[in-house]
This record gives sequence, C-alpha cells and structure tokens, in this order.
Amino acid sequence: MPNGLPEPSLETIQAGLDKIINEVSAFEALYVLDYKGEQITGNITPNENSEEGKGKNRSNKSYYYRAVREGRCVLTDPYPSSITNDLTVTAAMPIYDDKHELKYVTCIDISLIDILKMAHPSSLYSAFGHTVKAVYSAFSLALFLVAMFLFIQGVESFFHSGFSFSSLDVKEMFESTIILTLSLAIFDLVKTIFEEEVLGRSHKESTSGIHKTMVRFLGSIIIALAIEALMLVFKFAIIGPENILYAVCLLAGVTLLLIGLSIYLRAVKLKGDDDSYY
Repeated sequence: MPNGLPEPSLETIQAGLDKIINEVSAFEALYVLDYKGEQITGNITPNENSEEGKGKNRSNKSYYYRAVREGRCVLTDPYPSSITNDLTVTAAMPIYDDKHELKYVTCIDISLIDILKMAHPSSLYSAFGHTVKAVYSAFSLALFLVAMFLFIQGVESFFHSGFSFSSLDVKEMFESTIILTLSLAIFDLVKTIFEEEVLGRSHKESTSGIHKTMVRFLGSIIIALAIEALMLVFKFAIIGPENILYAVCLLAGVTLLLIGLSIYLRAVKLKGDDDSYY
C-alpha cells in the first residue's frame, strides 16, 4: 500500500489492491474506508453476490479504530463474517499523506481457515496431513477405549466384594488403585495426542503441555509400581520371607524411576529458563 505520498489517490490504492489480489487468492473481501471510517468502495470479492458495502459506516469496527489509534497495519481477532458467517480476521492498513494526515484505511478480510493454511501450508491441510490426522484419531480412539475398559475394570474390582466397608479386600483395593491410575495415565496421553495431532493446537505452551503429560504418565506408572511393591512386601513378609528380595528389587526400580523423573524435570526447568532468557 502506498503511504506518505503528497496526495494518495484512490486509483493508486486500487493498483496496490490489484497486486494483493494477484498474490493472495484466498480472501473474502477487499475494501477501502475514508478517514472517517465510511466505506468508499464496494467489496472486491470472489463472491459476486457480496460486492455491496459502499457507503456503510465502519468507524465502530475494531479494525478501523485500532488501525487509526496505532497508526500501523493491524490484524483483528477472529469474528463471524457477515459475508460467509465463518470465522474471519481483518487486516487494516492506514494510509497517510506526506504530512501524516490520515486519508484512507484499506482492509482485507480472510477466513481463519485460510489464515491457518498460509501459516502452516503443509502441516494440517495437505492430503498427507489429513491421513496423519485420521491415523492419530484412530489411535486416540483405541487408547481411549482401553482407558475406559481399565476404568470400568478398576471400579468393578473395587466393589467386587459388595458395597460394604467391612467386606472390602485390601488386596483388591490396591489392585483397583493400580488399574485406575493406569487408566488416568492413558487418558492423559490420549488427551495430548488428540489436541496436538488432531486438533492442531500448537501454541507457545504446547511444549510445556507435552512435558506435563509426560510427567503425569511417568508419575502414574511410578505410583502403580510403588503400590505393587508395597503389596509384595506385605505378601512375602507373611507367606514367603525368602522371596522378599524380589519386592526390594521392585522398590529399587521405583527409586531409579523417581531419580530419572527428577533429572527429567530438572532438565525441562533449565531448558525453560534458557528459552525465557532468549
């Protein structure tokens, strides 16, 4: 867009819009506002039924007053489009003369889906990307079913002796706790896979989200193994003291897992500090 010219004309702006049309094929509408926020051109749009708009007052729109207030090109948050009813973003560019007096504000509406395609042209919307999403969806569904089966089995195991606190078996309570813990760990894993790989929610906190899921998953495994080791200690102490070494080995394995998890958390914290520094 021409800016800082002695007398920026509508024809000069139109020439700039023509270049944008040739470079950006996926747009909903292009239009120009005057310095008061009134639309002085019709909508330049691939949809012939949506070419009206000339004469409408846009001064109450966020893209107009933000562009005027900040004096630069701005990009709005997604909002429902009046043309397509889909989520859309608007880029607005103020046009000034050589005396820095506002003359026009040029605007382009682009759907949120097309914006994402421009930002990530090969990650989510290619044929291979759709195939990958379908595969991850299938794995997520299968793991979710496994988590639900474990949850049901854990609840059934917990109340296997009947709903009476006097008849509850401590061994069955431990086993139920292990099953439910594993079910929760698998569910957390499914949640992360589905959000990251299927929904494509990759943002600044995605890395921390993966670390959080990893910690939960490993923590659930450590808790399950620790409970199992405790059960073995009690069992062998009563019926087989000569086999208690196996329980001690399992406890040693749990201790090593805890040490490994601590090192992992320390490494993640140091990496986070380095990233925030840069």
